[in-house]
Amino acid sequence: MAGTAPRVCLVGVGLIAGSLGLALRARNWAGEIVGLGRHAEPLEQAVALGAIDRFALDPAEALADVDIIVLGVPLGATRSVLEALAPHRPPRAIITDVGSAKGCVVADAQAVLGNACSRFVPGHPIAGTEHSGVQAAFATLFEGRRVILTPEPSTAPDALEAVSALWQTAGAEVVTMSVAHHDQVLAITSHLPHMLAFGLVDSLARNPRHDEILRYAAGGFRDFTRIASSDPVMWRDICLGNRSALLAALAAYRDDLEQLSALIEAADGEGLEGVFRAAKQTRDSYLSWFEDRQAQEVTHDGQS
Repeated sequence: MAGTAPRVCLVGVGLIAGSLGLALRARNWAGEIVGLGRHAEPLEQAVALGAIDRFALDPAEALADVDIIVLGVPLGATRSVLEALAPHRPPRAIITDVGSAKGCVVADAQAVLGNACSRFVPGHPIAGTEHSGVQAAFATLFEGRRVILTPEPSTAPDALEAVSALWQTAGAEVVTMSVAHHDQVLAITSHLPHMLAFGLVDSLARNPRHDEILRYAAGGFRDFTRIASSDPVMWRDICLGNRSALLAALAAYRDDLEQLSALIEAADGEGLEGVFRAAKQTRDSYLSWFEDRQAQEVTHDGQS
């Protein structure tokens, strides 16, 4: 790819892949962006929005002479999609993905690609919204966000460099870590909060008085449960794909809830206040760090 603009194929053009296409096109980084999927309608919409230049429903047509293949498909579809792509992938083409769990993706890639796994770079952009589909895509989704890459020892250095450049072009900060560490961290910071939001809304929906209860729900309920509007199929696959780490996170949180219950049952106001103060301090510190980071990025952009 040295000296030439890479040809990119986006497999499954939804929110994440669509936003990536828009970001790459806005910065004129890719020579061509091709969309590949099972149905023409969303791909036609992606062309109309400018997320891709053209599309194909046939893998052989879509992958001809491509340099980078980005899998934007649900975790549960990763293996079958790789199996469909493998016979048509140019030998030097790099494959990466955007999945929220990495252990299951790496296992699928190793099973399908074999030695060609050196051209596979597992990735996860820590970005998104509760909306889905290419119609929700926007070019600035990754600006100031982190993208985690989890290369294996066999990953080719040039493949890692190319995927890093792709995400940096989209405005993201690229970091690397091990597959296991990624799945443990994301189970706590992302997957567990989604389980809590989904679980709370489902619990209220099954309450015989849910219509009345929801009428009295205020902004706190809306804010806390926003992510329960996320794609159910995607989150089903994430739960199954990161099952072990998520179960550990749920078990730890269950213990914390038991401790809160015990404090309330004992009418231990001092203990409850201590928990709340510690939680407030932690969140306030996080918000302060996040706002400082955003301000630094704005200053850097203004000076560049």
